[in-house]
Amino acid sequence: MEVKSQFHVLAVDDSLIDRKLIERLLKTSSYQVTTVDSGSKALEFLGFREEDEQSSSDYPSISPSSQRVVEVNLIITDYCMPGMTGYDLLKKIKESSSLRNIPVVIMSSENVPSRVSRCLEEGAEEFFLKPVKLSDMSRLRPHMKRTKLIPQKPEPEKDEKQEEELEPENKHQIQQQSNSNYHPQTQSNTSNNKRKAAVEEAISPDITTRRPRYSGGVTTAV
Repeated sequence: MEVKSQFHVLAVDDSLIDRKLIERLLKTSSYQVTTVDSGSKALEFLGFREEDEQSSSDYPSISPSSQRVVEVNLIITDYCMPGMTGYDLLKKIKESSSLRNIPVVIMSSENVPSRVSRCLEEGAEEFFLKPVKLSDMSRLRPHMKRTKLIPQKPEPEKDEKQEEELEPENKHQIQQQSNSNYHPQTQSNTSNNKRKAAVEEAISPDITTRRPRYSGGVTTAV
């Protein structure tokens, strides 16, 4: 029997009532849910550390205890929270090399167009107006499926072997071009040799037909 994959959602809200509501809606929609009451706790759960993001990407210093064990497929967060706002949390996630692919949805009880635009421009997938409804939950699944089923492909590396195979071919083409450049010189050398032979035979190089020689009244064609 095939087991259906269950998506895991991290819900962030400083209001206990709103956290309970979003948790119930997510569970009703068959999502696995983890709730936290602040942006800093959300980052802690995700295994985010400020010093790791500032360190060299070639030599990350992430300790095993800081890495998240449970996969998070989507984050839904309130916009207005003390300390770290939902917008600040969104920026942290999108600036992180290890977290930026996680979809983020923002919730707010205030419908402010500039706020909505700013969040969407920063990378939020959706902006829900509170109170969140059960019908809103169905809009989450496409974002999670896209991230889960279509992982980001690494950039193709240069094929050194292919480059090495192309080098001899390029050299051969250059050699052919080089040889073709010498054709006029070869023709010139041939012409010079003919002229030299003509001089040695006491015949002018500018004359194309040889003059007959006379020897004792006998005409000899040379």
